[in-house]
Amino acid sequence: MKPQQIVEQALDARTVDESVVIVHENSSANLRWAANTLTTNGVMRGRSVTVISTVNQASGAAVGVVSGSVADSDDVARLVHQAEQAAKSGEAAPDSADFVTASTSPDYEDPAAETSAAVFSSFAPALGNAFGRARSDDRELFGFAEHDLTTTYVGSSTGTRLRHVQPSGRVEITGKSANRTRSTWVGAPTQDFSDIDVDALDANVVERLGWAKRQLALDPGRYDVVLPPTAVADLMIYLYWTAAARDAAEGRTVFSKPGGGTRIGDQLSKQPLTLLSDPNYPGMHCAPFVIAEAASSFSSVFDNGIPLGRTEWTSAGTLSALGQTRHSAELTKLPLTPIIDNLALESASGSGSLTDLVSGVERGLLLTTLWYIREVDPQTLLLTGLTRDGVYLVEGGEVVGAVNNFRFNESPVDLLSRVTQAGATGLALPREWADFFTRVAMPPLRVADFNMSTVSQAS
Repeated sequence: MKPQQIVEQALDARTVDESVVIVHENSSANLRWAANTLTTNGVMRGRSVTVISTVNQASGAAVGVVSGSVADSDDVARLVHQAEQAAKSGEAAPDSADFVTASTSPDYEDPAAETSAAVFSSFAPALGNAFGRARSDDRELFGFAEHDLTTTYVGSSTGTRLRHVQPSGRVEITGKSANRTRSTWVGAPTQDFSDIDVDALDANVVERLGWAKRQLALDPGRYDVVLPPTAVADLMIYLYWTAAARDAAEGRTVFSKPGGGTRIGDQLSKQPLTLLSDPNYPGMHCAPFVIAEAASSFSSVFDNGIPLGRTEWTSAGTLSALGQTRHSAELTKLPLTPIIDNLALESASGSGSLTDLVSGVERGLLLTTLWYIREVDPQTLLLTGLTRDGVYLVEGGEVVGAVNNFRFNESPVDLLSRVTQAGATGLALPREWADFFTRVAMPPLRVADFNMSTVSQAS
């Protein structure tokens, strides 16, 4: 069945007040390698369908949401029936609202986009050359590359017919010395693999493994630290995931104002840092309308189809917005600012590369990545986690060796107040959250008094 047919059949089968149908058609291709040898490759396709049904009650609309796979008309009818039964047995939803009025994407009738192994036509030969260099240098490369095209169709009983194609991709490479005592990681996001420079990634691996030939032991403590864009991404994504206006207004997060309300208007950083989301951000385009399949502090199924535009969460260091649904906007009396599926951090004074930031450090640390990040205290957004695949000592503006790993304790909100320098923003791949959020643009940051709380044995 075509995805548009699924939408229309589900809507035609409706027996309750209103319905929304969301169909995701997914096409993906991947490569994997270990010890300088390709191991597996594959191309996959998948489909998921969500039916949202509402039944009007005196105090609002009750909602039923059911998701599943669909192969034929019977599957469509089954999902519709299950969603309607759930709505009929439920109570009115607190975020009940009218569905968005009719809007149509000009390409709605187009078929779902598909990828194939051909997306790696330039990448694979370059990777093979990197394998050859690694063998000659007594190194090993491990990693994977994946490309994904997800076409989403949204249809509603109020006439909405929307379509969005979401490209995403990433490459991750772990480099190890032949005796596997030294390790480092590099990664990059992409939408079509045309912009992946394998030689540059491999050169980064070589440089970092070279730094690690000298091993040093270092005590825990607070350090002048340079964070690469990938580590900045992992911290800012967690900040973004907790920046819900409703939770803040209810006094449950770091964005809650003492005595009530939110901290919108508070200065978080003396640096002119702007954290923003924009569906049209170059290199990380995302859905220009709300796609919501569940209710949360950030999302409402009643908001499906609401147009999205550029939103600044912080503006020149000042908190300027929090994630809103129409319901939470009514509660908080703040503008409607729905969550958007990308994130960028920019500095009006930011310039230079990671190397440029390192050159200004008299004594401090350069990280590679962070991992196993967990929340300790929501009131301060204190996070804990571990460093991974290379922590390097910087003295006199130069890397002089690798040191042991650490457990860190840091709040990304408090960290913003201790940023002393920002580099130029560029597309980046988070490491901890790459399975969930890949559309990020971040600068390298230099941060004072970064808290390395204990030494870690993790490698």
